[in-house]
Amino acid sequence: MRKVNINRLLTRAEEQFSLGKYKSALTTYGLLLREYPTHSDAKIGAFLCDIGLESGDEAQALYDYYQIIKEEQRENATEVMTDLINTLDITKDQIGKLLAPDVDKIDYQDGISYQDFLKFVDKRGNFRIAFEDVMFSTRVILKSKDEYIEFIKELIKMGQYRLAEQFLDSMSSSFEKSQDIYELYYKLDKEKNSKE
Repeated sequence: MRKVNINRLLTRAEEQFSLGKYKSALTTYGLLLREYPTHSDAKIGAFLCDIGLESGDEAQALYDYYQIIKEEQRENATEVMTDLINTLDITKDQIGKLLAPDVDKIDYQDGISYQDFLKFVDKRGNFRIAFEDVMFSTRVILKSKDEYIEFIKELIKMGQYRLAEQFLDSMSSSFEKSQDIYELYYKLDKEKNSKE
């Protein structure tokens, strides 16, 4: 089987997207993701297409923002966009089908439980890979303090400090004076400082 031409498909997907043909662009990004599942432009493009199916204006604004930060030669443009997308509480199932078509048990409509996510991690063989696949398509629903703590520890291990801090901040209001929370903040600060 011949490998797909990344640049040609990416150009086609971006043209379809800019014309507001979100379904076509989503299909094209999906072809790219099947061959290159970690391609960051394709992942972001696919997610923006999914947004475009509901709100073209919002999708176009986010796409324009992404292009601007890429043009500014910001090496972390993908990370900035990923963080922005993570703050959008939008849950979809079309992207999930593109990224993990053989995982039928995951309910991408409302999110997945942490236990289902851990099963997905086992199937993918790596927390980071599973997290990257899932973060563009759904949200992980954490129901207990223990699940929050375990999830945040994994985010810290992956170097996702900003996301870990956001989870910690949201968690601290629910579990105010918990020693576990203080320990996680300490662990996060220690890891961040050791990388600087």
